[in-house]
Order: sequence, then structure tokens, then C-alpha cells
Amino acid sequence: MSIERKINVLDENGYVMIHDVLGTDLTVANAARVSYAKKSATLTEGDKRLIDFLAREGHTSPFRHVIAQFEFNAPLMVARQHWKYVVGSSMLEATGDNMDAWNESSRRYVTEEPSFYVPQPNEWRSAPESSKQGSGDIVPAEIGIEAFMKLMDTFNTGVIRYEWALANGICAEQARLFLPAYGMYVKYYWTASLQSICHFLNQRLAHDSQVEIQMYAKAVLELIKPLFPISVDKLVTE
Repeated sequence: MSIERKINVLDENGYVMIHDVLGTDLTVANAARVSYAKKSATLTEGDKRLIDFLAREGHTSPFRHVIAQFEFNAPLMVARQHWKYVVGSSMLEATGDNMDAWNESSRRYVTEEPSFYVPQPNEWRSAPESSKQGSGDIVPAEIGIEAFMKLMDTFNTGVIRYEWALANGICAEQARLFLPAYGMYVKYYWTASLQSICHFLNQRLAHDSQVEIQMYAKAVLELIKPLFPISVDKLVTE
């Protein structure tokens, strides 16, 4: 079923969009009932109880008969964290799901003007006191302002040198080396089963996940839950 809805994340450049879905909550129930050669025409209370049972007992294969396709525009630091999740989840026997698809724009071919994620002066977070990862409270205002200015300078310098390289005949696949990577926006498509999507949500909605990817996970949840309200409610721990 073709459907398009978009939610902006972080700033005017970042977003998550849902393009297509295959199946409904009823698809999940019927995938489970096929073992007994049974099928429901409409979603019943019995189907809802069945979905609850499947999720509670870890019978996850029926949730892999439902597919959704998303488009992301995210800073590279978010995209790479998302990608590592996709690779890792496809190898976990616990998920049993290796059906994820990922296609990403490449600056070997794309030479349009790059865009970057720049935290505002009041958005820079301190290092946590009790962990080697994650973040703590907002840094003092003067540090946030200086960090903002330094990052803007880094991005502006990188773009100038990138454009110089292209103008002087250097190929795009090498010219991109001048672009600061982690804050640069990258566009990609992610197609996954409902089980994989919900596994991603459980991992990245967690309070100890990086704040930026939490924001993307919240957007995914907002897009997917209205389409599969029963299944998502049972599979995702918010």
C-alpha cells in the first residue's frame, strides 16, 4: 500500500518519511493461523489476543510478513549507527530477521550542495560522569557558543575546499574527502519487516541511546504505529 508521510527531525534538513507498507495487523494474525489452514477476513478480538500471545511468547515469524519502506535524511553519525544496527540485527538468531534492505546516496555520483547538522549553542551536551558513552547536561553557554562557531567554521572550510577540488577537475569520489563527514546529511532508504522495525525501536528509544538517533526512532514510531497499532503496541516497550 503506497503511503507517504514525513516528519522533520533535528532541523529543516533532517526527516523520516514512510513510502510504502505491505500488510496490516490482520496479516500478522493470518500468517500465524495458516498453520491450522485458517484465515480471518476482518480483525477480530481473537486476532488481537493472538497477536498479544505471539509477541509475549516470542513467536516472531508472523511479524516478518509485514514490510515497511522508509526514507531517511540523517547526519552520517546517525546513519552509521542505524546501519550498524541493521547489520547486527540480521546476524542475531534472536531476531531471525535478515530481510532488511538499505540503499544510500553516494557522493561518488552526487555533487549537489552538501548540508550539515549543526547543534545550536544551547544544544551541546557534556560528557557523562559515570559512562564512557552517551551524554550529560547542557554545557555552559559560552562553551556552547564557541562549539557552534567552531563547527560552522569547520563545515564552511570543508565545503570551500570540496568545491575547489571539483572546479579544478578532481573526481567527485576524491573531492568528497574534503567534506567533514559525521555532521553531513546523507539520504537513504530502509525497508524492513515489522519485527525488525520494532526491534530497532526498542533499541533506539532507550534512554541511554544517543539523543539524535532517539529522535529519529521517535519519528519512526509515530509513522508506523497508526498503521499497525496492535502489533506495535505489543512489540515495542516505550
